[in-house]
Amino acid sequence: MVRVTSFLLRRLAQSVVIVLLASLIVFCLLRTGPGNPARMIAGGMATEETVEKIATEMGLRSPMLVQYFIYLKKVVLHGDFGTSFVRPKSGASAVAGGRADDPTRAERARVIDLILDRLPLTLQLAMMAMAIALSVSIPIGLFAGLHAGRWPDAAALMLSSVLVSMPNFWLAGILVLVVSIQLHWLPAVGYRDVTYSILPAIVLAIEIIPVLVRSLALSLGAMMSQNFVRIGLIRGLHPSQVIYHHAMKGASVPLLNMLGVQLSALLGGVLVVEYIFDYPGLGALTIEAVLQRDFPLIQAIAMLTSAIFVVINILVDLLAGLIDPRLEY
Repeated sequence: MVRVTSFLLRRLAQSVVIVLLASLIVFCLLRTGPGNPARMIAGGMATEETVEKIATEMGLRSPMLVQYFIYLKKVVLHGDFGTSFVRPKSGASAVAGGRADDPTRAERARVIDLILDRLPLTLQLAMMAMAIALSVSIPIGLFAGLHAGRWPDAAALMLSSVLVSMPNFWLAGILVLVVSIQLHWLPAVGYRDVTYSILPAIVLAIEIIPVLVRSLALSLGAMMSQNFVRIGLIRGLHPSQVIYHHAMKGASVPLLNMLGVQLSALLGGVLVVEYIFDYPGLGALTIEAVLQRDFPLIQAIAMLTSAIFVVINILVDLLAGLIDPRLEY
């Protein structure tokens, strides 16, 4: 128990540093990159005086580190991630046709409200994709691992090679054309109910399945060649007991590590897939925020995703240590 507590405290301290560094890098890159959010808000025909007034009111003319520490102080002490540069409380973009209302008069939306409104849909999509991926990859990986070096292993390798070579944007287009337009089985664009999550979840799952299949097949195949497996079978243990109580326990640690990597990568894949399917989740919100130079929204999303990454890694390392006590925290 002391070892686990020490591990958690150490990793949480490291996680705070990682999240702060990620937020600082994103904060600085946004302010050194091309584009002026004040100009976007004021409109292309606005005078320089108007643009300068808006930039000053937004705090964009203070030194960069001063801006960052003011922002960090609000986040840490008050949980205040700021307000959107371009979105009113309705959530729609305040910029239309290159013109916008004066942000000093318009009530802009709180960033945390925008994120909490979209995050459940993204989590639903990610969990559905992971459930599909596990339900497909575990049976195939088990079958291939138990027949390492034979035709099931070769077939699983071939299937993985085919799936991993499919670009998600191409696969999404094919699924929409066949499943939605021609067969009318599932809706494709937008979101009204959970059925709108199925097609994007399938696209995300197909990106994950090949990696999980190969990881499980290789790790289980290696376990089945170990001496303790042969000895257990010779001593009369039932094959299912040897496989599921001994071999699978050793094979589950590499699979768990790979699962953590894929969960983290899944958050990146969500960006593209949500945009393709016009799925109103956090990925689509991120792309919109980047296109609109909505600094507070981009910064909050960056902090959230980096925090999710480190939490996933902590949980994976903790579970791996519980499964295999030989691993040190």
